[in-house]
Amino acid sequence: MKEQMKKHVLVIDPLWDFYCSGLRVAFSELEFTGAATSAEAEKYLEHVEIICAKTIPRIFNEGFLQKATRLEWIQAFTTGTDGVTKLKALGPEVILTSMRGIHGPQMAEMAMMFMIALARDFPRHIRNQQAHRWTKHEQRQLHGKTVTILGIGVSGEALAIGAKAFGMHVIGVTGTPRDLPGFDRVLPRDRLLEAVAEADFLCLLLPWTPENDKIINARVFNAMKPGACLVNIARGGVCDEVALLEALRSGRIAGAALDVFNPEPLDASHPYWDMENVIITPHTAGDSDNYHECALEVTIKNMKIYLEGRRGEMLNLVPH
Repeated sequence: MKEQMKKHVLVIDPLWDFYCSGLRVAFSELEFTGAATSAEAEKYLEHVEIICAKTIPRIFNEGFLQKATRLEWIQAFTTGTDGVTKLKALGPEVILTSMRGIHGPQMAEMAMMFMIALARDFPRHIRNQQAHRWTKHEQRQLHGKTVTILGIGVSGEALAIGAKAFGMHVIGVTGTPRDLPGFDRVLPRDRLLEAVAEADFLCLLLPWTPENDKIINARVFNAMKPGACLVNIARGGVCDEVALLEALRSGRIAGAALDVFNPEPLDASHPYWDMENVIITPHTAGDSDNYHECALEVTIKNMKIYLEGRRGEMLNLVPH
C-alpha cells in the first residue's frame, strides 16, 4: 500500500539514468522513471507528480502538459523557462523552478571565445586553412576595447571579470544598477543607447520576456560604432532579426556571433549561414562537460525542500 502512495518523478533527458540513479540514492521514498525523449515519456505522464527536464519546445507543448493531470512541480534543467511558461496548460498551481546560477563559467567562456574570434576574424583563418592558403589579415586585440553587457546575472558577472582580465573596459546595463566586481560602470536600462554607443562588443545575456522582446533593434544598431560586433548568447527573441540582417549587410555593424535564434533550429536556408561576418553555433553556450552534475545537485536540494513542505523556499522559483 505504501508503494502505491509514492510520488512519481519523471526525468526526461538523454542522461536520465544518471539523474535517476543519483536521485534514488537520496530519496528512497519516491518512484523514479526516466525517458530519453518526450515521445518515450508520454506513456508515463498521467502518473507523475514531478517532471525534471529541459523546458524546451521539443519536449513541452500544450498536449504534452495536458496529459500530466497530477503534475505538481517542474524542475527545469535549463535557466530559460519561456518554452513552458507560455503554455496555457501550465496551471498556476504547478511549481516551476529553473537552473539559474549554474551557467556562469561556460557562458562567460563562450562570450570571450566569440569576442576573440570576431576580433581576429578567426573564421577567415579557418577558410584559409581549408583552402591551403597562407594569407594574413588585420588582427585586432581585445585589450583596451569596450564591452557592453546587457543583462547582469551570474553569467554577466562572470563575463565582466573575464573581460577585465583581458584588459577590456566593461559597461553593464541592467534594470537594477549596482556596484559589481569587474564593471567600470553599470547603467540603467533607459541609458542603453548611451552604453552601446561606446561598445566595441555588445554582449546579450538577458532573459527573453515580453519586456525584452526585440530590445535589440534598429535604434540600437544605429547607435553602435560601425566597427562594433554583436554577441548573442541569451535568446533569439531579444534581437530584431530583420534589423540585425540589415545592419550586417549594410556594414552598419562589423559582425555578429550568434548562439541563439528564433525559431530554433536555424533554418538551413537562412542568410546567416553564408555570411562571412557571422559566426553560428547551435545553442551551446550554456553547455559544459559537468552540466549534468551541477543540475543533479540543484535538483537534489530542491527535492529535499519540496518534500519538507517548504515549497516557497525552493531554489530559482519561476513566477508564472
